[in-house]
Amino acid sequence: MTVPETSAFPPGEPIEARLRRGLGARSIVLVGLMGAGKSTVGRRLASRLGLMFKDADHEIEAAAKLTIADIFAIYGEASFREGEERVIARLLREGPMVLATGGGAFMREATRARIAEGGISVWLKADLEVLMRRVRKRNTRPLLQTEDPEATMRALMEVRHPIYAGADLTVLSRDVSHDRVMQDVMEALDLHMNPSAPRPSSAMSQPMRVNVPLNQGRDYDIRIGRGLLDEIGIEARDLGARAAGIVTDETVAGLYGERVKASLEAAGLRCGLIMVPPGEASKSYAEFARVCDGLLSQKIERGDLVVALGGGVVGDLAGFAAASLRRGVRFIQAPTTLLSQVDSSVGGKTGINSPLGKNLIGAFHQPRLVLADTATLDTLSEREMRAGYAEVAKYGLIGDSDFFEWCEAHWSGIFSGGPERDEAVARCCRSKAGVVVRDEREDGERALLNLGHTFGHALERLTAYDSARLVHGEGVAIGLALAFRFSARLGLCPGQDAGRVANHLALAGLPTRLQQVPGGAGDPDALLDAMAQDKKVRDGRLTFILARGIGQSFIAPDIDGAEVRAFLEDELRG
Repeated sequence: MTVPETSAFPPGEPIEARLRRGLGARSIVLVGLMGAGKSTVGRRLASRLGLMFKDADHEIEAAAKLTIADIFAIYGEASFREGEERVIARLLREGPMVLATGGGAFMREATRARIAEGGISVWLKADLEVLMRRVRKRNTRPLLQTEDPEATMRALMEVRHPIYAGADLTVLSRDVSHDRVMQDVMEALDLHMNPSAPRPSSAMSQPMRVNVPLNQGRDYDIRIGRGLLDEIGIEARDLGARAAGIVTDETVAGLYGERVKASLEAAGLRCGLIMVPPGEASKSYAEFARVCDGLLSQKIERGDLVVALGGGVVGDLAGFAAASLRRGVRFIQAPTTLLSQVDSSVGGKTGINSPLGKNLIGAFHQPRLVLADTATLDTLSEREMRAGYAEVAKYGLIGDSDFFEWCEAHWSGIFSGGPERDEAVARCCRSKAGVVVRDEREDGERALLNLGHTFGHALERLTAYDSARLVHGEGVAIGLALAFRFSARLGLCPGQDAGRVANHLALAGLPTRLQQVPGGAGDPDALLDAMAQDKKVRDGRLTFILARGIGQSFIAPDIDGAEVRAFLEDELRG
């Protein structure tokens, strides 16, 4: 077929030409932490597109005739940021170009506004290991002149990542060649500026599919891949819904709320948005009542849908509301964290917390669909990724030693967003789906999925579900290490396996000791009292998930409380 000359995309037009035409006078502005590769990738990108390349830090140094470190030392950071803002504004006026900015530039609201006006911002996101390996090659970074540069970098990531997530695009700066990252940036820009441009079918990876074959026509799919949030409207319409109530938290709403709402409305559904505060404290009686009343006010009926858009807290809360509303409304899980994609969104366990313990109020209510859009993981903080990874490792430790060995070899790819990420999510979902089908209501085998959780939930309760101190995945990581050390103490598990588990979790940046709980983990009696409210308690007797080795977990009923107490005393002493 001959394409008319008036076509927006001439046949065979190279991606470089499309990008230059789409940019107009705007610049491509690379943002991110030191070591993300902004300068190296930026130079390659500018050369490929035939544009100027400018490095804001170099421009500042040339104007001041001082190094960045000297400017910090002599004038201070505040003065540097003001000068940086002026330089970036000037460079944007000189565009189009590829502009690499300093790590702190995007943190300044006025600078973000100037970039939004005159450019397209691209966040180059790298994991901690990659960043540290790169920055150690240069000792001129003023913000890393501390006794513990790695701890400083972690702190910077926690503060800056939520702001960087506001960039127009996020591209993972993986541990691959800079040319590969440059190509990723070009493809992301092309999709952003020219969404309807013709592309090879291989340009978009096909989603993975895991089926949960429950009986009585309740089977559902878990779909895993990038960009799936945009399909939620079509999926909801195909389920026969006429309306959808989106339940999300305030953070996720700012990132994806309008996008999901637009997808649902474009498919002809009436929909509304209910927001809760982020964090475990939202799994409360008060928020549960508020969500239910909000859904009722939106006139959500039994044939309609509740959409749980967010992490594990939102999934549990929205799922329980769906289970309770009109005695059962259908719902879709749209998990946006690693932890929720590999674990909490699958299997139908919903609920809220009681002051007496975690997840003690709830219901089994299976979703009709799980859409795990792995692109949403690009905006997670390093801490959230680590917390989710504890649940990934758990699946290998329960009953798949080969998968744990795979995790030991590929964990950095999961963090950096390589193909390993989708593979890990799919493998975890397959494992959980198999367990759920065999034991939907946790009458037996499904309890194995709580490996590490008896300890972890107790720690969450003792820290008052304060995410500033401890998030769920961190409690699980400590719990996994404790479960294996307790198993070794009882003579059930080789000591080297317990050490291997703790070493791997620590390598991924997770805590493995009670002493690592900020503010303290309490005393043995407080921990035992918290464990007494665990869901697996029977007739007042503690039931633990223990291990005979990696991939060999089992349910251990009637554990002697005195042995647990002695173990905890030794652990607290270190």
